[in-house]
Amino acid sequence: MVPRRWTRLARERIQSCRVFDVHRSRARSPQTGQLHDFFGIESSDWVNVIPFTPRGDVVMVRQYRHGADRVTLEVPGGIVDPGEAPVDAAVRELLEETGYRAEEIEPLGSVNPNPALFGNRLHAFVARGARRVAEVVNDRTEETRVEVVPRASLWQMVRSGEVDHALVVAAVGLLALAELGAGEASGGAGGP
Repeated sequence: MVPRRWTRLARERIQSCRVFDVHRSRARSPQTGQLHDFFGIESSDWVNVIPFTPRGDVVMVRQYRHGADRVTLEVPGGIVDPGEAPVDAAVRELLEETGYRAEEIEPLGSVNPNPALFGNRLHAFVARGARRVAEVVNDRTEETRVEVVPRASLWQMVRSGEVDHALVVAAVGLLALAELGAGEASGGAGGP
């Protein structure tokens, strides 16, 4: 038997933070009829973009992350602003975080970051022909360093755990699936 959808009876915001809100939902079990409280995090959609230079190297960002309390290595990404299309957010984040602009940008797909807590989506993109055209634009809470790494190093860094941001790993996985699919469509091996 397929699990049934619960009936949400009420939802209230219990905390508003700068980049997300925490909500409490009251829902009725379809199996027992009992009421239960659930907590979720509401956020705007996010984007990640995997930018490749004309030589095929990957443009990445090294930055301190407060949640993990350490410096991480990631692809550029961020929040989709209200009224902004995800592709436009990807172009903006790429330029702001790296100073690079790409000749073309393609969607790789989208995923839910964690359906137990989040209702938003991560939209992943690949950018090709990325060239540096500007300086990095850090706001007062950011300090980043751009690193350009060989394409093969990206896969190695994910495998080794050096790149362990789950949303970045998801974007890399979507890229691998897209390349595998392109390889299958053309009869080649494809993949990373």
